Order: sequence, then C-alpha cells, then structure tokens
Amino acid sequence: MLAKEMFKSEKLYYKSPYKTEFTAEIINVIQKENKYHVELNETYFYPEGDEQPSDTGYINGAPVSNAYEENGTIYHIIEVKPLKIHKVKCSIDFNKRYDYMQQHLGQHILSACISYLFNATTISLHLGINSTTIDLDKAIGIDEIRVAEKKANGIILKNINIDVLYPTNSELKKLSSKKIPVKAGEKIRIVKIGDIDVTPCCGLHPNSTIEVQLIKIIKFEKYKTGIRVEFICGQRAVSDYVVKHEAIEKISKLLSCNNATVISVVESLSGDLNKALAEKRALKVEVAAYEVQNMLTEATKIEDIRMLKCIYDKCDLKYANMLATKLVTSSKVIVLFGVKSQDKANLLFMCSKDLKIIRMDSLLKDAITLIDGKGGGSEFSAQGGGKNNNNLDSALDYAYNKIKENILTSLKK
Repeated sequence: MLAKEMFKSEKLYYKSPYKTEFTAEIINVIQKENKYHVELNETYFYPEGDEQPSDTGYINGAPVSNAYEENGTIYHIIEVKPLKIHKVKCSIDFNKRYDYMQQHLGQHILSACISYLFNATTISLHLGINSTTIDLDKAIGIDEIRVAEKKANGIILKNINIDVLYPTNSELKKLSSKKIPVKAGEKIRIVKIGDIDVTPCCGLHPNSTIEVQLIKIIKFEKYKTGIRVEFICGQRAVSDYVVKHEAIEKISKLLSCNNATVISVVESLSGDLNKALAEKRALKVEVAAYEVQNMLTEATKIEDIRMLKCIYDKCDLKYANMLATKLVTSSKVIVLFGVKSQDKANLLFMCSKDLKIIRMDSLLKDAITLIDGKGGGSEFSAQGGGKNNNNLDSALDYAYNKIKENILTSLKK
C-alpha cells in the first residue's frame, strides 16, 4: 500500500478532493474498441489505482465509466465521441467518491488500532462495492477484533484532522518508526492521522476522522496464516443499521414481542421447530417402514426377483432414497425409481447385495441418456438427474426391460 510515484503534473483531486464540478479542455481523444479515451488539460477525476476505484461521472453529459493514469496522463473513458476539441463541463459522482473516501480512511484507522494493540500488520486491502476487507499477517480472536473496533470508533469521535505530507527522506525518518523504502527521484505521499498513524498512500480521504462516522466489523475468517477482516464505514454502516433495525421491527411485530425480547422469542421458536422437525423425521421413518412392507408385498415378480418400478411426482429425493435403501435390505429386490420435479428428473436405481444380474451404474448410464442427464454410482446403487422429465417413463421402462431381458437370458443358460 505504498504511495510512491513520479509526479508529472499536479494532481488536482488531491488538492481539492471535495470538488465535484469543473470545466476543462479536451486535448486528445484515442479510440479503443468502440470507446473513447479522453485526455483533458486538467482534471479532478481520481484515476483507478491499486488502493481505490476510479471516479465516475460525466463529460458534457456523456457518462465516464472509468478513469486511469498511463505514463503520467489521466484518460477518461466514454462511449460517445466528442464532437470537437473544445471546453467541456465535467462532473464527478461525489456520492461514490465520498463513500470510498470514508471506507479508505476507516481502513487506515482500523489497521492502525489492530497494529498498535496486537502487533498484527495489514498486508493487503480491497475496497469493495459493498464492504472493505483487510488481510492481517497473523490471527487474532473475536475478543481482540471487538477491542480494536471499539478503539477505532473512539478515534473517529476525536475529530482528528488528516494531514497529507510529501516529506524528504530525512523528514520521513522523523515521522515514522516504520522503515519505508524510497528510491531516488521518487516523491512519497504520506497520510497522517494525528499521532495515531503515518501511512504512505495514494488514495483520497476525508479531512477529519469524524467524517468516517462509524466502523462496523461484519465478518472475519481465517485467511492463509492470518485472518481476513470485513467491515463497513460511514454511510454504508449507517444504512446497514437502518436496514437491520427495520428488519428487527418487522420480526418483532410478526412475533408479537418487542425488540428487547425478540432474540429470546426466536431462540424459543427455533427450539420448537427443531423438535417438530425431529418428530417429523421419526414419523417419516415409521411411515416408510409400513410403505416398504406394502411395496414388497405388491412388487412385480420376475421369477424370484421382486421388481419395483415407480415414478414420484414432486417427492423429496431424500425420502425416495430412504425407501429404496430400506427396500434393498431385503433379498432379491431391484428398485427403479424416478423422481419428477417442475424442471428436472432424477433416476434412482438400487438392488440387493445378493443380485449380480446387472450393474446399477451401467444400467443408469444407458437409461439416463433418455432424460438428457448425467449420473453415476456403483454395482448396487446409482443415481443421477436430467432436464427432460417428459421421458422419465421411457427411461424406467428401458431399465425394467433391460433387467427382465438379463433375468430371462440367465435362466436359459
């Protein structure tokens, strides 16, 4: 996250990061793949970089989808060719810019707190559309995360001014105890937050910590040898609170309780639901046992082998699997099940372990082509799915006739 560059021209977006409208002159237009890369004599558009997305906005009403810097020149990408080289009115989407300014400064504050409290260094940063993530070089726990979050929000409330400096090498050594390598001829941009943090950075930031408003960590997880911390700042955090508060209000009304008791009510309902689901599963197993006995009694027999061919419409595939598994625990049973849903068909083939008439995986491989599907399995059990549920009957008939043919052939030998 170093901010080292050779400045070929003044970066106006650094000088006036709150400026949203300006007039400039088009001095060059390059066409690339039906888009136009416009160079202005001066610009306040922040170009895309490693740390922060580019500004978007308009040039004479034409949307600017991106801005980037190449060899010291900033280009603005538009899809409408400018009519001629002339002065144009430019405007920047400040809501987007300010959002990223808040996230970026929030990252500096949070990273500084984590480093100070737990000696964990931020090794990478990603400013996303919905949230920001930082990767730390070592793992810290949830208690440490919450302590760092609390400290960061305390710093925000102190309303500390943000200073941007371009120090010489000797001045840089006095500013920071961290070793920051600088090559000859490079000018480094430093973002300083009081005595909290001194960081090289090319991004845009608000003038004061108070403008970050709030930092809220929303997720953290193990990443490589450290952890990845996901958080939101500023208006994102405020909007997130509003959405969640409204959700809690709706849940409270649905459950006829107040916000203070909604968690305990939900926990109670969750316990009741788990109990009901357990009872439902137990009943399903009991019902399945009776169903299995009836199916075995009514099964079609080819010689001494019981054949069960059945299509289930909108049945739970797990339940069909349970039935099939129970059925083939009996001797000399072959199960050919089809399960039909609105836009998909499933085949489930099983046989008892004492049968060696035909491999179920081989049988499925041939039959499933009739429903444009794929699947696999073993000698005694195979299943798969396909898109064509209109041919489910044909697939099962094919499998049934193939088995019947094999049984009759084996009897002749």
